[in-house]
Order: sequence, then structure tokens, then C-alpha cells
Amino acid sequence: MAGSDSRLAQAVREAGGRITTALAARFRDFDIAEEAFAFACAQAAEAKGHAPPRDYGAWLYAVALRRAYDLGRRARVRGAYRPPVPEPEATPEDLVLAAFEPIPDERLRLIFTCCHPALAVDARIALTLRTLFGVPVERLARAFLTTETAMIQRLTRAKRKIRESKIPFEVPEPAAWPERTQAVLGALEVAFAQAYEDAAGTDDAAGLAGETLRLSGLLAELMPGEPEVLGLAATIRLAEARRPARVDGVGRMTPLDQQDMSLWDARLIVEAVVLLRRAAALGRTGPHQILAAIHATHCARAETGRTDWSTIVSLYDSLALLRPHTATQVNRAVAIGAAISPDAGLAELARIKGMDGWLPFQAALAALSVRAGRHAQAATAYAAALAMNPAPAERLYLEEKWREAVSD
Repeated sequence: MAGSDSRLAQAVREAGGRITTALAARFRDFDIAEEAFAFACAQAAEAKGHAPPRDYGAWLYAVALRRAYDLGRRARVRGAYRPPVPEPEATPEDLVLAAFEPIPDERLRLIFTCCHPALAVDARIALTLRTLFGVPVERLARAFLTTETAMIQRLTRAKRKIRESKIPFEVPEPAAWPERTQAVLGALEVAFAQAYEDAAGTDDAAGLAGETLRLSGLLAELMPGEPEVLGLAATIRLAEARRPARVDGVGRMTPLDQQDMSLWDARLIVEAVVLLRRAAALGRTGPHQILAAIHATHCARAETGRTDWSTIVSLYDSLALLRPHTATQVNRAVAIGAAISPDAGLAELARIKGMDGWLPFQAALAALSVRAGRHAQAATAYAAALAMNPAPAERLYLEEKWREAVSD
């Protein structure tokens, strides 16, 4: 039954977000939608001894829908149920308009649907990632630099607001896209970051890399006049272009400045450069374009043979003004360590408080400490990073560097 198991896993991965969102739209209740879909998955797992359905996605939806109605009836008895609003019968005009769907991709339509402006931007992003991309709460908490408890509370508040405020769950018309674009871009950015955490692409978030690459390109086609959309599409392409060089022959992560540039995907880099030029021509700078420019400066090493760290520091300075974030501060400190001196980079890291439990912070501290000759401090930082459950390729690299620091 291994084939059946793989088909079920694929159906859950590909249709799970669509089914959950469809149920949430129908019942105006994310809790009912998620519980119903979880029930359907459990039923499928328990039915392993039987012949699998021809269409697992359709089967899961049918079971989840029946369960949702059952949950709704129970809630109605408790007085907490709000019956779904029946969809109006489609007119001939509706059918004609449906044939010219402004957002041709189903998942992208659902992302725009989830990113309703009635919710705070972070709540929209988190809810979209949890519902449509299936990102675990643990990962979401790490991505937003918060605790799992706080993230659960954030998701719960967002779902409650949707339920109690009767927020319409529908695909917005093009005129309403701008008010949702920031959250849509944020969702795609964080989704890609989940895949990028693992250089080898072996964990459960690996598929998000190809999906965000595809969706960002489609979004750039749909919104060619939005420079930030073009900037995000360029950023993802520049980062993904380096993936073939991110792991060495034994499966160990290779730092960016040590990667074999001949392995970089030149096609993706060219695509990104074209997108960045189109964005620049629109004359409205934003954080996604600056991030893309930072990645482009790194990729320029393939032509110049050197990394222009001074330019990268300046770009991080601009990014810190437009979008202050701890990750920006850490990356800026690393750039200063390369452009000026390791001690200068360490001084910048010392200004960042409360991030000792964040793996990238400890990795940056360790790398700068090695270059500054502070090997005991480096060994401590590498050990701290290793205690934070890094991905396999990153673990191999950190273990090697820890051994070197201990022996020096």
C-alpha cells in the first residue's frame, strides 16, 4: 500500500490548503474547516486496507464537507453556529466573467482571498501560511521571532475575527488587489524563507521553493506596474539560482562566499536582472527591491570575482530604514564585518538584544568571532547554534566549524 500512502500524502500536500480554504469560505469558520479536514485525513489513514479512491483530493473534500456540516449542527445546538451564506445563483453575466478570471492560478487566488485587509498584516500572513501552505506553528513562530504560544494566540484571534465580523471570504477584484498586496508578498517571502532554511532541500518545506518561484513569477505578470512585486520575484530567483552550489559533495552546507559560481543558474539570474530593471524604471523603491539588489550584488561576484561589501552595507542601511527587522540587523552586522573588520561586525551584533535563541544570530556571532581570532567565543556560539536543531546540511557545516574552533 506504499503507493496509496504516497498518493494520500500528495493529495494532502497539493489539495489541503484548497480544501481548508473552501470549507472556511463556506462555513465562515476556520476552526470547523481545519477540524473537518483533519478528520478526513484521519479517515483516509485508517482506510489503508481498502482500495484507495481514484481522486484522493475529491474524496478528502467530500468527507471533510460532511464532517463540517456535522460540526456545524453541534455548534448550532450550543448556540455558536452561524449557518453558511448560500451562494447566489450564477447569472449569465457571472458565467461570462468567470471565464475571464483575473487571477488564473487557484493557489494565488486563495492567497489573495486569505489576505483580507480587515486583519492585521502579520495575522494575514500567518493565517495564509498555516492554511494554504501547511506551515507548522513551530515554523511560523520561528519565522516571526515569537513563541509558539504567541503564534497560536495570533492565529486564534485572526480566525475569531473572521468568524465574528463575518468577513467575506471571496476572491477580490483587481481594484482591491493593492490593499492586499503587502500581505501577499509577505506570505510568499516567508514561505520561500522556510524552504531556504534547508540548503539541501530535504525537509518538509522543500516544495515551497519551487511553488513560490512559480507564484512570484505569475504575480509579476499580473501586476507588472508594482515594483515591489517585481522585486520579490527577482529576490526569489536570485536566491534560488544559487541553490545548486549551496551543498558540497558530502551534503554539507557551503557558505555563499565559498560557493562554486559556475554552478549558479544563469537563466534565473538573467530573469531576476530583467525584473529588477523593470522595477527600477517605475521609480518607487521598496524593501523587496532592496533585498533583490543585495542578492544581485552577491551574484555579481560571478562577473567581477569579488563581493562589493561596502555596497551591501549601504543597501542594508536603506533596508533598515524602510523595514526595521532583527534579521536585517544581523545581516548588516555580517556585511560590516566583511566590509570593515570582524571586530566592527561583532560590535554591531552586540547592539542586538534578546536574540541569543535565534540560530542565524549565533551562526553570525560564531563566524565573525573566528575571523576576529576569538576562538573560544566562536566555539560557544557554534555549540549554541547546534543546539537549535539546524537542518542536516547546516548541522554538518556547523559541526565542522565547531571542531575547528575547539581545536584552535
